[in-house]
Amino acid sequence: MSTDSRSPEKGELRVGMVGYAFMGAAHSTAWRTANVAFDLPKRARMALICGRDETKVAHAAGKLGWDGYTTDWRDLVTRDDIDVVDVCTPGDSHAEIAIAALAAGKHVLCEKPLANSVEEARAMVAAAAKAQAVGVRSMCGFNYRRVPAVTLMRQLIAAGRIGTVRHVRAVYLQDWIVDPQFPLVWRLQKDKAGSGALGDIGAHIIDLTQYVTGQRITGVSALTETFVKERPLPAESSGLAASSGDGVEATGRVTVDDAALFLARLDGGAIGTYEASRFAVGRKNGLRVEINGSLGSLVFDLERLNELEFYDTAAPTAEQGFNRILITEADHPYMSAWWPPGHIIGYEHSFTHEMRDFIEAIATGTDPAPSFADALQVQLVLDAVERSAAAGTVWTEVEPALAEVAA
Repeated sequence: MSTDSRSPEKGELRVGMVGYAFMGAAHSTAWRTANVAFDLPKRARMALICGRDETKVAHAAGKLGWDGYTTDWRDLVTRDDIDVVDVCTPGDSHAEIAIAALAAGKHVLCEKPLANSVEEARAMVAAAAKAQAVGVRSMCGFNYRRVPAVTLMRQLIAAGRIGTVRHVRAVYLQDWIVDPQFPLVWRLQKDKAGSGALGDIGAHIIDLTQYVTGQRITGVSALTETFVKERPLPAESSGLAASSGDGVEATGRVTVDDAALFLARLDGGAIGTYEASRFAVGRKNGLRVEINGSLGSLVFDLERLNELEFYDTAAPTAEQGFNRILITEADHPYMSAWWPPGHIIGYEHSFTHEMRDFIEAIATGTDPAPSFADALQVQLVLDAVERSAAAGTVWTEVEPALAEVAA
């Protein structure tokens, strides 16, 4: 274990992060950058990073800019020199770490999806509500809410610029596991990941569409598919597939979905179609959302992150068409912190904006969004999709969240 004993500075939030892989690296970049990009009421100090492998977490601490490291998350969440716990682990440990941190009086940022099950998510919401009563804040990390074009999309819909929302169309397509020889990593195991494409990337489009429209999904009809049902077991350390001992490559069963599709009804009267797949060859991170209203339409494509398409029927007929809005002006959401108009930002900035909002909420004593309760609602949709698919695309109502939590 390595720690830094420097005394806290005035107006400082000392952050401890659990996890150091892909999402840990993204969060580390954001904690560093938020301090210099925005004029914040408190400064984030990257105090401690945690991981099970001491060699790897020590390397990550130095590379990512953390003051110290530990291999024991239980030590991290109870330390007096930690104010914020950032959970960037696989889903099977979200609930245990977040609940313990909240009980210890730490503000908690937890990556999406909130948990691996509705039961775990409900327990996290209850813990967050108890902590909130004594001024401890919590937030779930749906970072795409903080893409400036997405935030503007929400603002335009709320202002009535596309009228009554009729249709929601959302896809999130990737192709990183199309090779059947790709190993059986944790994201392909239900006990660790909760679900496959559905929870990993489908959760994003569920949250994003509900966020921009202000409507919640109330019912679904779904199907899921696992295309490659057996995969090579990863080696312990060599990077090569494990062997059974007789020269035959050992394999394990894939226990999550490779793709999920569902129809949906939303509580404001809109209908929707959703698709999440990690088998869409040629699509690397293809998130696209189209919202059709009675007076116009809006389209966001993550592969063109700095743009928003807007069709406005209020324009003269001869001028109607999808117009491209370049989201780089200082009066666009979040953009005043960045570059001159026309200079684009990227994926990592969505996390920086996330940290900015979380820090400001803690400093001002306000409730950040999305809350754990918001994330529970996404979890309930994921659960309804799985139940519908298991029953053979049967129409399935999404369970209510607030009444059951209160009970």
